[in-house]
This record gives sequence, C-alpha cells and structure tokens, in this order.
Amino acid sequence: MPNRLAAATSPYLLQHAENPVDWREWGVEAFAEARARDVPVLVSVGYAACHWCHVMAHESFEDEATAAQMNAGFVCVKVDREERPDVDSVYMAATQALTGSGGWPMTVFTTPDGAPFYCGTYFPPRPHPGMPSFRQVLDAVTDAWTDRRAELQTAGSRIVEGISSRLDLGAPTPLSADLLDDAVGALADRYDRRSGGFGGAPKFPPSMVLEFLLRAHARRGDANTVGMARATAEAMARGGIYDQLAGGFARYSVDARWVVPHFEKMLYDNALLLRVYSHLWRTTGADWARRVADETAAFLVRDLGTAEGGFASALDADTEGVEGLTYVWTPAQLRAVLGDDDGAWAAEVFTVTPEGTFEHGASTLQLLRDPDDGERLARVRAALATARAQRPQPARDDKVVTAWNGLAIAALADHGALTGDVALVGAAARAADLLHRVHWVDGRLRRASRGGAVGAHAGVLEDYGDLAEGLLALHAATADPRWLHWAGELLDVVAAQFVDADGRWHDTAADAEALVHRPFDPADGPTPAGIAAAAGALVTYAALAGSPEHRARGEEALASLARLVAQAPQAGGWAAGVGEALLAGPLEVAISGPAGPRRQVLEQVARRATSPGAVVVAGEPDAPGVPLLAGRPLVGGAPAAYVCRGFVCSAPFTDVSALGAAMTTPTT
Repeated sequence: MPNRLAAATSPYLLQHAENPVDWREWGVEAFAEARARDVPVLVSVGYAACHWCHVMAHESFEDEATAAQMNAGFVCVKVDREERPDVDSVYMAATQALTGSGGWPMTVFTTPDGAPFYCGTYFPPRPHPGMPSFRQVLDAVTDAWTDRRAELQTAGSRIVEGISSRLDLGAPTPLSADLLDDAVGALADRYDRRSGGFGGAPKFPPSMVLEFLLRAHARRGDANTVGMARATAEAMARGGIYDQLAGGFARYSVDARWVVPHFEKMLYDNALLLRVYSHLWRTTGADWARRVADETAAFLVRDLGTAEGGFASALDADTEGVEGLTYVWTPAQLRAVLGDDDGAWAAEVFTVTPEGTFEHGASTLQLLRDPDDGERLARVRAALATARAQRPQPARDDKVVTAWNGLAIAALADHGALTGDVALVGAAARAADLLHRVHWVDGRLRRASRGGAVGAHAGVLEDYGDLAEGLLALHAATADPRWLHWAGELLDVVAAQFVDADGRWHDTAADAEALVHRPFDPADGPTPAGIAAAAGALVTYAALAGSPEHRARGEEALASLARLVAQAPQAGGWAAGVGEALLAGPLEVAISGPAGPRRQVLEQVARRATSPGAVVVAGEPDAPGVPLLAGRPLVGGAPAAYVCRGFVCSAPFTDVSALGAAMTTPTT
C-alpha cells in the first residue's frame, strides 16, 4: 500500500512511495506530529541517481521489521536533496561536523524543533567492523531519547550554534593578477602529472577549475596553465568516465586514472563540461576536444531533453540494481556484436581485457589513443551503440531543476554560437521558455518542475545565478532582448533577497522557510557556489547592459571570496574565472549589421577569441532592447565590429584580421 509519498512530484520520493515506512515530505506538519507524539524526527536525504541510497532503501526501508521500528519510534521524513538543497546544506554541515565526512544517503536524527543531535550516512542492515547496523542505531537513539533527552537537546543546540557560525572569509580583497597567479601555482602543486586532475581517488571532473585555467592561460600565455587543463580534459575524455559510445560524462571516477566511473550521469556535470571542452577546442584547436563537446551536447539534447523542452536531472547509476550493467563489455560480448575481426580490434582499441577493468571480467570502454582507421571506429561505435540500446537502460530522474537547466542553457547557447549550430541555440531557447512559463511564479523562481507542473519549493541563490548566466549567454547568441530583460529581473531579486543589510550573502531568500540556520556556502561543489554564480552573472550583465551598478555588486561579491580563492582554489574555481573576466574587461563586442556572410565572418572571429568573459552580440544596428548594439552604425554601408571595455569603444573594424588582433587580451 503506498505511503504519503505517493503524491510527491520528486522521482526520488516516488521511489520510496511503496516502502512500509510511513514517510512524510519535509514540512511543518512532520515536526508538529513529532512534538505531539514526543518522538525524534528521522530525516533521510538522498537523490534519485544515488547508488547507495538504493542499497539502503532495499536493505532497510523495504524491510517490514525495520520499517515498523522506524514508524514506532520516529516521525520519518524523506528529502530529495536536489529539490531541497537548503535542507541538505544545513544537515550536511551537521553531519560533517559530527563525523568528519558526509555523503548520501544522509541519515539525521533531530529534535521536534529540527535541531540535529546524531548524524550519519549509509548504515548497513547488519553490523560491520566499526559500523553499527541501522536497527542498532534506531535502538540507541530511542534509548537515548527516553533516558538522556536533556543531553540530546543540549547537543542539538550546540550543533546548531556551531553550524550557524559563518566561515571567516577575511577582509574583502580584489582578485588581482598576482592573487590569481598564486591560485594557478597552488593548483599546479596539487596537479596529478600522471593522470590529470587534482589529488587522488576518487576523482571528480574539476569543471570550474578547468574553466579558470583556460581563462588564466588567455592572460598568462604559458604552456603549463593550458597544459594542466588540456591533459586533464583529455585523460577524462579517453577514460571510462566518458561514454565512448554515446557521449556524456559520469559523476566521478572511483580510481585516480579515470577508468572506472560511478555510472550516474548528471545534467550539471555535462553542462559544465560541455562548456569546458568547447572552450578548450577554441583555445587549442584540438579536434578531439571539439568531438567531445559535440557529443556531450548531443547527449544533453537526446538523452536528457524532456517533452516540455527542459533537461532532466540525471540518469541513474544502476540498471536493475546493478552498477554498470548497461555500459560494460567483455571481449566475448564485443565479438558477438561485431564478429571476430572487428571484435578483437574493438577490444584492443577500447582496452577491453580478458581480466576486465571493472567487475566480473567486464571492462569499461576507454579510447586511450585514436586509431588510424577512423571510418572503422565510427562503424564499430555505431554497432556497439545500437546493441547497447537493446540492453536494459538506467532510470532517468526527469525533474527539471532551475539551476542545472541554467547551466545547460549557457553551455548549449555558447557552443551553438561558437560552432554555428543553430539547433543547439534553439534547444537552449526552448529550455529558457519552459523555465519562464513554468518556474517563474509571481516574480520569483521555483526550484523544480516535473512533467510541466511546477513544484512548491522556492529557488535558492544558485537557481538565480545559474539561470541568469544561461539567459545572458542566450541573449549573446540570439540578440533577443527578452533574455537580457529577464536576467535583469533575476538579479534584482538577488539583490533584494539574498544579500542582507550588512552586505552578507545567503543561499536562501530572506522570506524563505526558516530552518535551524540560514545556509551559506561560498565554496564550489559539483556546481558553482551560489555567490560565485551570481557574481559571474552580475559581471556579464554589466557588460551586456552597460550597468556600472551591476559590475560594482559583482566586484563586491568576488572580493569577499578572495581568501577562499587564494587558500583553496579548487573550491573557488568559478570565482577565479570571473576574476579573470574582470581583469580582461571583460570585452564587449558588438557586431552590427544585417544578417549575411559579411556579418557572419566578423562574428566568427569575435566568438573564436579567448578573451576571458568576453560578450559578443551580433544584430541590426540599434536593435530595440539590445544595449550593446545601440549607437553602433554600419561603416560605409557594411557590417562593423565594435570592441569595447566599459562601453568605451575603439574605432569600428570591418577587417577580420584587425578585429582578431583587437580581441587579444592585453597583459595585466
């Protein structure tokens, strides 16, 4: 019999709708019931594509005896961390403070007022060395609540006090060239010169850091900066973390060499990496980088596109409860699809060994070198992809998250404009249309929708910052004024709701639901930190709209992150990249003239330039609602390019070589 989650919109919550646990969604009703029953609250946080969430659900939440114990002793609350990043942030801070680590599933026990007093992640059904069983934990918490409640309440108050203290970010400091150079040096110290990336296993795609390194290279011009970015990107693209048949990256690699992925594919990773590989191709001209960017864009549109025009959140890590079932191969399976000759050749090309690189003699596919016979490779890839499509497929979390769709809009619009692929720009515009039609409610953003029905949860800072970033990239690609206008509205909400009277930033709005503390995390995670995303959007908006006020707000936000960038550049990559844009201007380039070959060639030169954060808009002179084209007339009746900083422009260019020279970033 379904429980109360049957009415949820979250695919993750719906996965638990048939559990014998009497789950409730997060809300005041759950905590009111805990007060009425005089029991603690058990908050279980996860997400639909999470492998260990599935494991704990099968082992414990589907077990009748465990469920009966949970129902008797607790009010049980299920939270989709992707719909409620605010709740996740609060209790992840508590979990990390108490245990020294975190992850999902996250298991938190709180008082009826929401104060956490005991936290953990996955608990097994039977005790392991150093780890109690889940039912032992339930027993211990119940006993403590009965016999030592005052201690738990005191502990909860202390934990809330501890996680409520803001990180000391130090005195605001502009992100100078010296500071950013030091950040590059710190990254070089952590760089894995054998396999790329930074640090050891597990390895996550360092998307924001790679974008920063590409921007820093445009200013510095040194081989080491771009070399770290290029080698890391190539190692990932040739490893098992990349889908060698259909494109798209998995969440992370469990090893240091990018061989064995955690197989879930997330929208945010692929949106960020699409932009990285596109910009890497722009910087280096590497054919493989262009191929990976094109394939990743195709994956986003084909496999994550929704009927309503948005992009789904993720593909699951598991297929029928087994990790990698869809993706891994044995030599015999290759021969069965391709025949003996092509099968043996494919095993060599993709490093599919008799011993296997994954589990049970199976291998992930790697493309460690490009074979001489490109036509054969294309034929083999197509045959394997067709055969793989007949296998069971991973489930898809089809909720549309505002922030991650904003990242996808930016990446598709940017890559589409750079390559001339109007279909990708169109896909970005359709997603923006959906978000405006469905997620923009009474002048405020909602976090997510599913099937075209918007959820109840309010947008957080990253939703506003990432969506504004996407809309600005779309405006730059299309010269459509509505995207610039909406981005301005989003940034107005940011100023009014996410920055308090003392100039402090917050991840939740001033009028959002009150939690045990108001979260703020200045560090990048899998996605840019909310404050860094907003700062980047403010700087880009200022360049497109000629707004000193927005630039000043962006500079102030970045200055507050200087200490983070200096001391932990892996956690401040997005802010560092925005800092590079400020050092470069950023350039504002108007390509003024009627559509046609002459305007197109100027636009191509401008968009291929690597000046950090440069904005390029092409359209008719004085197009309504497009500030960058205002007062930019034709020259001698022909299209012209205006290269500006702070809306102060050089003489217009009609010659492409002169334009290319003017787009070179000056040394700072």
